[in-house]
Amino acid sequence: MEACGFRDAYKKMQKAGAVVLGISADAPQAQKKFETKYDLPYTLLSDADKKVCEAFGVIKDKNMYGRMVKGITRTTFVIGPDGKIQHIFNNVKAEGHAEQVLEYLNSAV
Repeated sequence: MEACGFRDAYKKMQKAGAVVLGISADAPQAQKKFETKYDLPYTLLSDADKKVCEAFGVIKDKNMYGRMVKGITRTTFVIGPDGKIQHIFNNVKAEGHAEQVLEYLNSAV
């Protein structure tokens, strides 16, 4: 749902000057299959060893059916042209998130 939201808003995000990248801990082959299945116009990156997740601090304790487990929290980073993080969307909900990011991008211009 989230990936398709970014797909559907992709041209508007490009107009706002954004480069869209997705990243997850899935293997590159799974990423490619997902990208093709949902006709995504942006690149998906694999972080199978979770080094990027660790560096960005998105692996956190999560409550799964009453048990605490370590997991990746759904997070969006807006990184400026200078390479610095401009904004972080934490614990995002998949539905409507792309529009939320687009609104931020348009207001930050």
